[in-house]
Amino acid sequence: MKPFAAALVLALFAACPALAADKLRIATTGDYPPFSYIDYAGEIVGFDVDIALALCVELGAECEIVLEDWEQLIPELRAGSFDAIAASMSITEQRRLEVSFTDRYYSNVVRFMVRRGSGFDPAEAGGKIIGAIRATIASDWLKENLARTATIKLYAGQQELHADLAAGRLDALFGDGLGSYTWLQGPEGVGFEFVGEGYRLDEGIGIAVRHEDASLLARLNRGLEAILANGTYEQINARYFPFSIH
Repeated sequence: MKPFAAALVLALFAACPALAADKLRIATTGDYPPFSYIDYAGEIVGFDVDIALALCVELGAECEIVLEDWEQLIPELRAGSFDAIAASMSITEQRRLEVSFTDRYYSNVVRFMVRRGSGFDPAEAGGKIIGAIRATIASDWLKENLARTATIKLYAGQQELHADLAAGRLDALFGDGLGSYTWLQGPEGVGFEFVGEGYRLDEGIGIAVRHEDASLLARLNRGLEAILANGTYEQINARYFPFSIH
């Protein structure tokens, strides 16, 4: 791992001694609440993290959660720095060329968010300044559809993106609806709103593994089936959202 990538060990040992030595290193970004973020105690928490830990329990594995920058997740996974990515990563045809994905563990749409009363119209975005997180389905869509008429600003993380919208340096934000929904519920989101319809630009959100790790992929999918069936997924969902995101 690179020096800037912090690591937090969250040990979950299975009851079966034969599997006690099985260990998975799962990466997330830690800067995308409520899916992964650092809490007041300095621990990595969030929906993605809870799902990863629940899967480790089902697999009978010790689970280590590591932090990595968004743009380095796939390169570092392929380089062997960790075993899987649980970072709200959209399943797309282009990413499937580099990694394999589990079945989706939640669904999302991409939406425009603006200051309430701004008059911003997604159909007439020419001349506007629109922000998105780089290397995402949102930034790709903006480049393909609005780069000729609007100014596109790209950011490394969600916090900087929201901060610039709140400071008036952006006319609109284009990003994951669920991440923005959570921000809207907090004090920083007062006075802001979604405009227009949601865009479904992916096949859902999945956990990524290396192509050659077909056995791990199958185990993770069996784990997902188990936590959906036994109520664990529903319990995790309810910690963060008052509605199902699956």
